[in-house]
Amino acid sequence: MQNYKIKITFPSGKTIEAATGSTPADFINEFDEKPEKIFAVRVNNELCSLNRGLFVDCSLEPVLMSSKDGSQVYRRTLCFILAAAAHELQPDNNVIIENSFGYAYYYSFQDGSEVPEKFVSDLKDKMDSIIKKNVPIETHMISYEQAVQTFEKLGLLETRKQLNYVCPPRVQMNTIGEYTDLYYGPMLISTGTLGAFKLQKYKNGFLILFPSSSKPTEIQEFKEYPVLFDTYARGKKWGKQIGVTSVASLNELVSRREADEFINISEVFQEKCISDIASQIHNRNSCRLVLIAGPSSSGKTTSAKKLAMELQAIGYKPKVISLDDYYVGRDRTPKDENGNYDYECLEALDIELINQNLLDLFAGKKVELPSYNFVTGSREYKGKTLQLAANDILIMEGIHGLNDRLTPLVKSDLKFKLYLSALTQLNINEHNRISTSDNRLIRRIVRDNNFRGKSAAATIAMWDSVRRGERLHIFPFQNNADAILNTALDYELSVLKVYAEPLLRCIHPGQKEYSEACRLLRFLNAFPPIPATAVPDRSIIREFIGGSAFKY
Repeated sequence: MQNYKIKITFPSGKTIEAATGSTPADFINEFDEKPEKIFAVRVNNELCSLNRGLFVDCSLEPVLMSSKDGSQVYRRTLCFILAAAAHELQPDNNVIIENSFGYAYYYSFQDGSEVPEKFVSDLKDKMDSIIKKNVPIETHMISYEQAVQTFEKLGLLETRKQLNYVCPPRVQMNTIGEYTDLYYGPMLISTGTLGAFKLQKYKNGFLILFPSSSKPTEIQEFKEYPVLFDTYARGKKWGKQIGVTSVASLNELVSRREADEFINISEVFQEKCISDIASQIHNRNSCRLVLIAGPSSSGKTTSAKKLAMELQAIGYKPKVISLDDYYVGRDRTPKDENGNYDYECLEALDIELINQNLLDLFAGKKVELPSYNFVTGSREYKGKTLQLAANDILIMEGIHGLNDRLTPLVKSDLKFKLYLSALTQLNINEHNRISTSDNRLIRRIVRDNNFRGKSAAATIAMWDSVRRGERLHIFPFQNNADAILNTALDYELSVLKVYAEPLLRCIHPGQKEYSEACRLLRFLNAFPPIPATAVPDRSIIREFIGGSAFKY
């Protein structure tokens, strides 16, 4: 057989010839970066592990430990080692990944029993031992039948059940020592590169803490988010009660033609949560202002409208003030490090005018409200006035709503702060979670294409910038919230999939966004499609796919 050669190009412009089947690890010293800092590579813009075989001409780009993709590879590998170590310690009761809290994941036992402190200590020792031995991590294919047997033997029942609905002839597996499992993405090729992590007992389970991409060798102290934890716990409890805790369970519902009933139950549960928040506001007799904040595509607009309806149902007359109308004007708007106007920073808003208007309204005065002209970059007054009656309540939605610096002159007992986030309680399976950020990104890809004419590549390209703004202006203030509304609907990714997949497939290997598109397509492949006709017209999902009964 002829020995084919492929051409490999490095970021420096250097090109070499290599045998087909060579791996990036074979050429690790050809990169300018130190080998120990390279966690993975992009092969023609596709994120791959260092032991991935190369079979066509390609460009290689190193993925460093300090990058977003590099940190994801680090966390995924760390979770794999955790699962392997836990299975060795207690093979009859798997640990299950639950949800994230900042730079930490929360785990519990599969049977719901409390995780002992000693187990956490022993788990840390076992993980340290695996890392110190620098055990190779292998990626290989097994048959469908072998995969079924493997997951049944490991007691990974949800992973096994998913194979009833996603039936590939071959399944890509990861192996470390005697332990084999399935993860959706590349890993490190051995355990020795891992360093910083921490385990600690928490609530009924435990946390694994990992470093951020900006400080890859440091572990931050865990910051508690009690309201966030309780919101997650309520969703998890509800999912267990109705028997839908994984994507496999969702596939099972769709296959039994019970999706419509599940959609209705999901919508009613979310409306009950909104109703409960309205009751909290009512029980705070002095409340005159509801401040709503949440990250991009968390469903703020629809949630504000639904909350207003619930408040009306108990006797209030909600009035809405838009923070967008209080921009200071382009001549006074700060600029970011790239010289662009930074409309996301607090200083872009006229804090003095906001507070003066609020105090006047609460005093019963009539106020002329401003509007902001985004074309001219200036404030205008068009005769719009507002005066509050005794049973009127203000709703103000914006990214700074939880920041006390937005309304420093308004007494705390007059304010109710509501944080929104798409905190799905579903997991893909026992060891693969659904990221809140991924949920929101897919929402935004669909919405941007439907209503703003943006391609999926354009939305992905600006997502890191959006996330930076969230980390600066929203996430640090989560604990200021009086309540958290989970805006995720457990069926929504099956609906969004129908819209998102064709858009993601339009991203080609020559684009930087191709790697993220491939990852999201692999993720969405696990979900069964649900047609949009099944979505109620007042659902939050209508904010992204269209056809809402609300006016936006």
